[in-house]
Amino acid sequence: MGTEVNTNGDQSTTGAFKLVGFKNFIRTNPKSDKFTVKNFHHVEFWCSDATNTARRFSWGLGMPIIFKSDLSTGNSTHASYLLRSGNLNFLFTAPYSPSITTGVSSIPTFSHSVCRDFTAAHGLAVRSIAIEVDDAELAFTVSVNHGAKPSSPPVTLGDNNDVVLSEVKLYGDVVLRYVSYKNPNFNPSSFLPGFEPVEQTSSFPGLDYGLRRLDHAVGNVPELAPAVDYVKSFTGFHEFAEFTAEDVGTSESGLNSVVLACNSETVLIPMNEPVYGTKRKSQIQTYLEHNEGAGVQHLALASEDIFRTLREMRKRSGVGGFEFMPSPPPTYYRNLKNRVGDVLSDEQIKECEELGILVDRDDQGTLLQIFTKPVGDRPTIFVEIIQRVGCMMKDDEGKVQQKAGCGGFGKGNFSELFKSIEEYEKTLEARTTTEPAAAA
Repeated sequence: MGTEVNTNGDQSTTGAFKLVGFKNFIRTNPKSDKFTVKNFHHVEFWCSDATNTARRFSWGLGMPIIFKSDLSTGNSTHASYLLRSGNLNFLFTAPYSPSITTGVSSIPTFSHSVCRDFTAAHGLAVRSIAIEVDDAELAFTVSVNHGAKPSSPPVTLGDNNDVVLSEVKLYGDVVLRYVSYKNPNFNPSSFLPGFEPVEQTSSFPGLDYGLRRLDHAVGNVPELAPAVDYVKSFTGFHEFAEFTAEDVGTSESGLNSVVLACNSETVLIPMNEPVYGTKRKSQIQTYLEHNEGAGVQHLALASEDIFRTLREMRKRSGVGGFEFMPSPPPTYYRNLKNRVGDVLSDEQIKECEELGILVDRDDQGTLLQIFTKPVGDRPTIFVEIIQRVGCMMKDDEGKVQQKAGCGGFGKGNFSELFKSIEEYEKTLEARTTTEPAAAA
């Protein structure tokens, strides 16, 4: 499929997908899923040291380590540790020596050689975006029949055929993992068979900064059109939102972006592509170079109280936690009262400025958001903390809940975010381009 992008960021495609931009996009939900999707289940990071990486994220995000699968549980293939806060699950996995062949892996889709190649190419990165489905075997079969590239056929876990896992390729070396609970007597809160509870002394007991779920997982790809067509073709997901460089870029760089969603819109998968011909290299292109290809750019974590979450996270920024992108200038917050004064109090607006929180709104609700700096050595993956305000509605069962994507995706804040990233990249460039290499 051909894709052409001019210097203004406009895109034309010769396939089914055509980017029209924010102003011309009309949101509809055709309920076109090809299999039943429930929600995000977990995100798995592959790394070379799961123990210390898991502890760093646990401390920085307020997510206790609650389950493990490692040498102490009889798994001599890999070490895996699960962090949980509310419905948010992060899994960190690293390989043991491939020369040890005894023991049973708790995740049969794991491969020593693939994991080592993955971490060599990408560093610390997301390997799997896992979603819970009604039937992981059916989801795999339907996906492959509609063009998905298989990664791992369905495999059943547990002595009582408790859980089914399967995987298809999403983009780059990232896989979309399907999880379904086959045995009604298996407790889903136990995560997966083969995992055991972690002793409190080996984690940080009582941690909770208010994070509750994964809102969306964003990927960067070289070309948007073929990636969107590919994912839509085997999932049936529909387009939830889209943005062009004209909508969200700066005078120096930009991107094009599309958000895909399942029927319930609880699983949101945005994808970005770089645009070319701008003053500076697109941040998406920088990511693709350092990640050696497509991959997960950031994970948006929904908080029940973003002010509390940020107070706790900022306390730990210099002591093992995460650092944040520079805050916007004071003029941004002076204008905030006119934009969201009917939603946020003067005290909350002041706290937004103190904590560096960005605020945007659409015709339905309000979005509060902030972005960390890259969480690893490479300028690649980072974390977004968000809280959505408004859009409360009754579901099919009469329960009042928040509509997915309430407040949008921070369209009004993209320019501020881009400026922060541009300034951050300039600090890296100043050192790498002007200083001589250190002596061996």
